[in-house]
Amino acid sequence: MFNTISMIGLGYIGLPTATLFASRKIKVIGVDVSAHAVETINQGKIHIIEPELDILVQSVVSRGYLRATLTPEPAEAFLIAVPTPFSDGHKPDLTYIEAAARSIAPVLQKGNLVILESTSPVGTTEQLAGWLAEERPDLSFPQRAAETADIQIAYCPERVLPGRVVHELVDNDRVIGGMTRTATFMAAALYKTFVQGDLVATNARTAEMCKLTENSFRDVNIAFANELSMICGKLDIDVWELIELANRHPRVNILQPGAGVGGHCIAVDPWFIVDTTPDEARIIRTAREVNDRKPVWVLEKVKAAIADSLATKPNSKMSDIKVACLGLAFKPDIDDLRESPAVEITLHIAQLGCQVLAVEPNIDALPRKFSKSHCVLSPLAETLVAADVVCVLVKHRSFIEAIQDIRRNGQIVDAVGLFT
Repeated sequence: MFNTISMIGLGYIGLPTATLFASRKIKVIGVDVSAHAVETINQGKIHIIEPELDILVQSVVSRGYLRATLTPEPAEAFLIAVPTPFSDGHKPDLTYIEAAARSIAPVLQKGNLVILESTSPVGTTEQLAGWLAEERPDLSFPQRAAETADIQIAYCPERVLPGRVVHELVDNDRVIGGMTRTATFMAAALYKTFVQGDLVATNARTAEMCKLTENSFRDVNIAFANELSMICGKLDIDVWELIELANRHPRVNILQPGAGVGGHCIAVDPWFIVDTTPDEARIIRTAREVNDRKPVWVLEKVKAAIADSLATKPNSKMSDIKVACLGLAFKPDIDDLRESPAVEITLHIAQLGCQVLAVEPNIDALPRKFSKSHCVLSPLAETLVAADVVCVLVKHRSFIEAIQDIRRNGQIVDAVGLFT
C-alpha cells in the first residue's frame, strides 16, 4: 500500500491522475514548474479545462489529500507526466523527462517506485533509469540490480480522450511495463487504487511501443481520410457524401477528414517510431506527411476564397478583407491548442495581410505566438457579421448550434464537415 505519491507534471494528464489518487485518500504531492499552476491548484481550482475535474480538485485539496509545489519532496512512488515534444527534424526531445528525473533523484529513498507516463520513444524508460543512477550512485537501479534494485522503475502510458479524461483514466485498460517483474507488480498495485479497467503486464519496451502503435494506427487512418478529401477536392466530389456512402459497406469505416492532426499525441508520437526505425516505418512516415500537408491544402482553399471575395469588391485591398477562423483547439470542445493545425492555419492566414478574427470559445486570450499577427480573438456573433470569408477549422458544439448563421456567409471554407 502506498501512502504518499508524487506526481511530476500537473498538466492535462498529471493533474487528473493525481486527483484520482487523492480521491482514494492517498496523500499526493503534485510538482510543476509553473508557479501559476501550483498556486491555482492549491486554491482548489484548475488551470485547464476538463469536465468534472474542477469539482474533484476542490474536494481533494480542501480535505488535504492533494498539495502542489514547485520542488519535489520525498514520497513512496513518483509518477512522471511531462511533455515529450520533438525538435527540428522531428527528433524526440526528452529534456523534460531528463529534468524531471534529475529533480526527483535527490529525494529518492530505498524501496521507491518510479513510473514514467509520458509518451516516449522505445528505450526512454531505460534512459530514465540511467539518469537517476547518475544522480544517485548510492542507490541501485534495475539496469544493474534487476529484481533486487533499491529503486524500481516502470512505464505506464495513459490512453485517454480529452473531455473524458476522468472517466477514461478509471475505466480504460492500462498497459504496465516494468523494467523488472517487481516493478510491474508494484505499479499494478498502485494503479489498482482507482483503475477499474484491466492492468495488463508486459516489459517497458513493449509498453512504450504499444502507446506509439496505438497513436500511429489512428494517424494512418486519419491520413487516409485527409488524403481522400484532397483527392475529392481535385475531382469535384463531395468527400463527406462519399464517406457516408462508402461506410455503408459492412467492413468499411472511414474516419472524418479535418484541417490536419494536432494534440500532444497523434501529431507527435508516430515520429518517434520513424526516428528509431526510419527505413522500416514507411507507411507511418507517409501518414504523418499527409496529415502535415493537410493544413497547407486548407490554406490554399482560403486563399482562393479571399481572391473570390476581392473580385466582388473592385476597390478593396487585401488589408480590407476580414477572415473568420472558427476554432483554434486541436479537437472539438476543449481548450488544448498543442500542435493544433487550426492555430498554424490561422497564423498563416494572418500573414497574407488580411484581418483575422479568431473564434475560440474555450480560451480567454490568444497564445503568445499571435502577438505580432493581424489577428484578434472575437465573439462568434460579431465575427460572422463582419467576416468576408469564414474558415471552419474545428467542429465545436457552439458552431454546430450556429450553422444557419454561419451558412449565410457567401465565402465558406469548411475543413471539418460542419454542414454534413
